[in-house]
Amino acid sequence: MTFWEDEKVLVTGGAGFLGSFVVEKLKEKGVSGENIRIPRSKDKDLRRWTNCIEVVKDIDIVIHLAAKVGGIGYNQKYPATLFYDNAVMGIQMMEAARQECVEKFVAIGTICAYPKFTPVPFKEGNLWNGYPEETNAPYGLAKKMMLVQSQAYRQQYGFNSIYLLPVNLYGPGDNFDPEQSHVIPALIRKIFDAKEAGDDYITVWGTGKATREFLYVEDATEGIILATEKYNKSNPVNLGSGFEISIKDLVELIAEIAGFDGEIRWDTSKPDGQPRRCLDVSRAKEEFGFEARVDFREGLERTIEWYKEKMNYE
Repeated sequence: MTFWEDEKVLVTGGAGFLGSFVVEKLKEKGVSGENIRIPRSKDKDLRRWTNCIEVVKDIDIVIHLAAKVGGIGYNQKYPATLFYDNAVMGIQMMEAARQECVEKFVAIGTICAYPKFTPVPFKEGNLWNGYPEETNAPYGLAKKMMLVQSQAYRQQYGFNSIYLLPVNLYGPGDNFDPEQSHVIPALIRKIFDAKEAGDDYITVWGTGKATREFLYVEDATEGIILATEKYNKSNPVNLGSGFEISIKDLVELIAEIAGFDGEIRWDTSKPDGQPRRCLDVSRAKEEFGFEARVDFREGLERTIEWYKEKMNYE
């Protein structure tokens, strides 16, 4: 008997960027399509309690990926929406799963939950040592409440829920919408839009000094699946690559791969966001054997190639 045999799995956000990879991986693991439930937001708004109750019926495992997300600008424009939607979805989904006696709940948090000034590399034990970076604090705190809930439910009810902290994801199929996209897809689109328009420069927010860590979407998927199979503790777990790059170096690398040799202008009136991000990924390796495998440049090349094909660029 394998872990996934006869398991009925609910993947919220299963039609999204990360979710679509998770669903495919579940099928590779032997979960039949009829045993994977993917609620669509237009049909099942998970901010409504009755929908949460409905989607967990007869489910064995919940992988909660559904989230309202965006880049720095989106976070600054819609902080209340990001807080409310993410907090309500997470809290209600976990409570509905508990009431339904679901075997396991996998909660996906965010790197934005960490304090603004966290010693690098970020260790899970530092999660509560300060307030998150201001531009995405409402989102980060809303997602962080699932960790509180997860630990409280394990203590009071013996409910088996785990909490994972993935770093910034990227890869084919990412969201390239200028208003909602994160840094890598936003930069890729900006560069190709400039090339298409014949512009000899692009403008990028901030100073370029901030650093970020990125995890290829297929690696993130592998980490989530491994944790679902093997991890059953209340402690949060980072999912990352352990690789740190400055935004300046990131922009130059994407420009090189994309074949853009124009000027990069920095709009220093715009925020950098959190000064540095890089995770300690040792707990994931120790607890369930997860290590990122895709080289960063290779992952960028795959992502850029996917975007070129999607947009019919030569």
